[in-house]
Amino acid sequence: MPDFAEPLARLIQEFKRLPGIGQKSAQRVAFHVLRASREDAERLAQAVLDVKDKLGICEQCNNISDGDICSFCRDTTRDPSQICVVEEPHNILPVETTRTFSGRYHVLHGAISPLRGIGPEQLRIRNLLERIEGGEVKEIILATNPTVEGEATAVYLSRLLKPLGLRVTRIAMGIPVGSDLEFADEVTMSKSLENRREL
Repeated sequence: MPDFAEPLARLIQEFKRLPGIGQKSAQRVAFHVLRASREDAERLAQAVLDVKDKLGICEQCNNISDGDICSFCRDTTRDPSQICVVEEPHNILPVETTRTFSGRYHVLHGAISPLRGIGPEQLRIRNLLERIEGGEVKEIILATNPTVEGEATAVYLSRLLKPLGLRVTRIAMGIPVGSDLEFADEVTMSKSLENRREL
C-alpha cells in the first residue's frame, strides 16, 4: 500500500470504516474530498455533524426524526389502525416506495439474535405494546427481514400480539417480479409455494 500524507491516510481509514467501502473506494472518496473546494469539504463536514446533532428518535415509533415526533406519526392522513413493524429505520423506504401502505410504522432497531446477544429486551417492543393499549390499532404487519433473525422476531411478536385480539400479518416472500425460476434458491421457492394465492 502506498504511503500517503498522514491527514489523507487518516481520512482513507475513516472512509474504510463505512459499510461497503473498501480500500480502493475509500481512496477514491478521500482524493475526491482532497480535490474539492474548501466550501464543499465544509458542507460535507457540516452535513455529517448535523446528522449527529439534529436528529433523534421519534417518541412514538422510534423512526429517525428531526423533532420529538416523526413526519409519519404527525401525518393525520395516515391510518392509525395499521402499524407496519420493521427492523431498522431504513426499512421504511422500500415500503413507502410502493405507495400502497397508508398506515403508521414501528421501528424495532434490530432483530432477535441470540448469537449476538440480542433478545426481545434489547428491541423497542415496550412502546409498541403501549401504542396498542390505546385501542386504535387493529392490525400489525410484520415486515422484518427474511433472515433467521427476522423470522425469529416475527414469530416472537406474533405470539406476543395475537392474544391481544389484533390481526397480525406477515409480508409475503418469494420469487421477485421479473426474475427467473432457475435462479431461485430452495428457501425462496419454498416460501413462494407457501405464500401462493388464488387467481
